[in-house]
Amino acid sequence: MQKSRKRWPWLVLVLLLAAGAVVGGRALKMRQAAATDASAGEVVTVSAGDLAAVASSSGRLLAQRSATLALPLAGRVEAVYVRVGDLVREGDLLVQTESGALQRAYRTAEQNLVIQQSTLAEMQTGAAPEEIAAAQAAVDSAQAQVDQLLAGPRPMEVAAAAASLRAAEASLTASARQRDQLVTAVGDSELAAAQAQLIQAELAWRQARDAHDATMRCFEGPTGEEVCPGLGRAEEQARYGLAIAEKNLEAAQAQLERLQAGPDANQLAAANANVAAVSAQRDGAQAQVDLLLAGATGSQIAAARAQLAQAQASLAALREGVSAERLAITQAQVELARIGLEDALDNLTKTSLVAPFDGMVTAVYVSPGELASGPAVELVDTDSLEVVLNVDEVDIGQIAVGQEAVVTLETWPDQPVTGVVISIAPKAQTALEIVTYEVHLSLQPHDLPVLTGMTANAELVTANRIGVLLVPNRAIIADRQAGKYYVDRLAADGAVERVQVVIGLRDSRYTEILNGIQEGERVVVGGDQGQSLLDFGQGSPTGFRELRR
Repeated sequence: MQKSRKRWPWLVLVLLLAAGAVVGGRALKMRQAAATDASAGEVVTVSAGDLAAVASSSGRLLAQRSATLALPLAGRVEAVYVRVGDLVREGDLLVQTESGALQRAYRTAEQNLVIQQSTLAEMQTGAAPEEIAAAQAAVDSAQAQVDQLLAGPRPMEVAAAAASLRAAEASLTASARQRDQLVTAVGDSELAAAQAQLIQAELAWRQARDAHDATMRCFEGPTGEEVCPGLGRAEEQARYGLAIAEKNLEAAQAQLERLQAGPDANQLAAANANVAAVSAQRDGAQAQVDLLLAGATGSQIAAARAQLAQAQASLAALREGVSAERLAITQAQVELARIGLEDALDNLTKTSLVAPFDGMVTAVYVSPGELASGPAVELVDTDSLEVVLNVDEVDIGQIAVGQEAVVTLETWPDQPVTGVVISIAPKAQTALEIVTYEVHLSLQPHDLPVLTGMTANAELVTANRIGVLLVPNRAIIADRQAGKYYVDRLAADGAVERVQVVIGLRDSRYTEILNGIQEGERVVVGGDQGQSLLDFGQGSPTGFRELRR
């Protein structure tokens, strides 16, 4: 029993040492387990940085200004000056159709306008003094004609006409006698008669000459003016009588010479012709006498009065000027001529198809020589190219005009271009129950040879954060039932502590930390914490951050 009592303290000491060894081993094992858990994932340091949230979408590069140019008038194509792919400037001639007929119509309309304007100018200027004087002379002449017809023939005119008739009858008798004498033999008595007739014809000619000379005599009147009473119809009758006397004298001379020479066939034919001519003269003289004795007819007087009235009206119109009504009509004609010229010019212009803006030719539908109408050339403005995206209605609320975007084209996927939202369609488009909105992006200056219709992908920046605390998305542990978020923080001694954090904006790689940890602390990323991680499905902002740098 005494031995047992002596061993008891030692046994207690051994038990105490054994218990301490067990407790220490367990603590060491816990530290080793903690270190093992930390090494199972990547350890990162919480640091400040920039963050951008993006919405991705795809679309096409489309020209916002394009045109299908049609020929205004159907016609034969004369020339085509462009090909597909040509760059043109505003106003460049693209297609020309035949215009010969329209050019002639334009020149005709131009001349018509000149004529109408000249007529209007004359009306507005008024009549010249020379025109009024000429109109007055026409009135005086017409009045004298009327007065003469109403007064009837003067006795001197009747006497002169009767004398002319008698002379014509004598000439006819002489001509007939001369013709008859050709048929019979010529004797001394016939020669003597022919000589006597010649003397008589010469005497008659002298009397007719003296009578005509008498009509040509003039004298000074009481007021100093020159008076020629024989001029006019008397002089005409005297001259007519003188002409007949000359013919009779010539006939008598010819008759005497024929008798002296003896008749022949030619002479007989000439004699018959002479008789016919003198007979016609006698008939004319008789008609003149009958006309003078009968006086003017009603129709002659009416015609003379009508001519006088017309001359008086013309004179009055010149003196009074153009009426307001006629002036208005002429002005309307000028305006119609001007409109006709404008229409002709418009039609002529329509034979030329010109570019309405700077751009590139994308299609040509006509060829020289063909009869064409309708669409001829398609043109797009290459400077108006925009990226047109179809953005889902879920993301459209995060997009606003002025937001930046990173655009990549399928042709050059490794050469991003900066874009800016310039408009958002107010009306949705629905296809297969998917609602989208058209978002238009303008591209900033670049060197890519882009073409209309190219496929484009864009990442639109919906939010930016500068200098905020960031941790990788894989470091966030979500308690979905409680709606809380955690991270595994690594202590200085290597221990891992789970702490609750408040998160903010996130992208495909990083999450903004608003509260719960501080800059410089370390967290475990990718460890097996037994909780579900957050699922971030937004597009990568890498391209945007590279452009910002």
